[in-house]
Amino acid sequence: MNYICSRCGGTADVSTRAARCGCGGLWKLDYKPRKFDLSLIDRDTWSMFRYRAFMPIEGEMWKEVSLGEGMTPVVRFDEDLLLKMDYFMPTLSFKDRGAAMLVAHCKAIGVESVVQDSSGNAGNSVAAYCGKAGIDCEIFVPEGTSPRKITMIKSHGARVNLVPGTRDMCADACRAKVDGEGKYYASHVYNPFFYEGTKTYIYEVYEQLGRVPRNLFIPLGNGTLFIGAIKALQELVESGLIAEMPHIVVVQSERCDPFAKAVAEGWLHPAKVTPLPTLAEGIAIGEPMRGDEILEYIYSYGVEVVTAPEDRILPARAALAARGVYCEHTTAATYAAWLAYRDAGREVADSLIPLCGAGLKSDK
Repeated sequence: MNYICSRCGGTADVSTRAARCGCGGLWKLDYKPRKFDLSLIDRDTWSMFRYRAFMPIEGEMWKEVSLGEGMTPVVRFDEDLLLKMDYFMPTLSFKDRGAAMLVAHCKAIGVESVVQDSSGNAGNSVAAYCGKAGIDCEIFVPEGTSPRKITMIKSHGARVNLVPGTRDMCADACRAKVDGEGKYYASHVYNPFFYEGTKTYIYEVYEQLGRVPRNLFIPLGNGTLFIGAIKALQELVESGLIAEMPHIVVVQSERCDPFAKAVAEGWLHPAKVTPLPTLAEGIAIGEPMRGDEILEYIYSYGVEVVTAPEDRILPARAALAARGVYCEHTTAATYAAWLAYRDAGREVADSLIPLCGAGLKSDK
């Protein structure tokens, strides 16, 4: 199995320690799964690895890494809206899907030490799975990250570097260490194995419902869930299980919206934006590294891009909590955007929203 450079087309074995191609392009994975078939699911495995027949699994290392991630319920919230409870995870975040897959890959190729940058959730996930796998771990987070997320990262034995400035500055600091010290970059943005984990979000929805809802609302910062969802939906179409792609609406923060601005102008590259302080810290990405790839998917599949009104995030969170659903602010931003979309008279029947992070993680 090889990586393929998204820029020059060069290849490298997936055992490489290089975070990206020598030309600077990010890796894609040269992997095409078999057609998706419910009969090939390992129903004796109660985790996302029940779908390993459709994942680039290398050997049996996943057994040493898995913490039982995945298999989260779909809950009907009202007549129009379903919630996928993806904070029902070992580290209370959907990022466990990608982290479990990526750390299993690291274990399979003999990686002993990793570094990663995160707004909190991905760092916590990578730290937890590295702890399970016995891999040394160092996480970079931006100042302003929820103290509870930092505490969780440290609890798994990982070292934490608090970086002044924005989320993008945090990524720059981490990549400088990768380039300077040759550390393995266990990035949820750079490494395509991460998306081979997040795509199980859609696998589960299809297995649980026997279909894919008509409207999928997905938060969009770096695109970790969006890219995984697109991959899985493509596989379902190619397997003949769904006739066409569903209507997808991606949600950005109105205070950090490089894709919304780009689509409004028909640009092929994300707009240059300066992130402003936002409660939706998990999607406050001013310079998404896979931005061109994400825009290609957006244009190819007619994906809508909307922004979450900042002043509706806390009321949306309170409305969810009042009905028993206590989520973090970034997740509430997706619901706030759904409410604004509905209030504008748009079609929202048969919608699905991912509940990406638990509420305690974003409390001070």
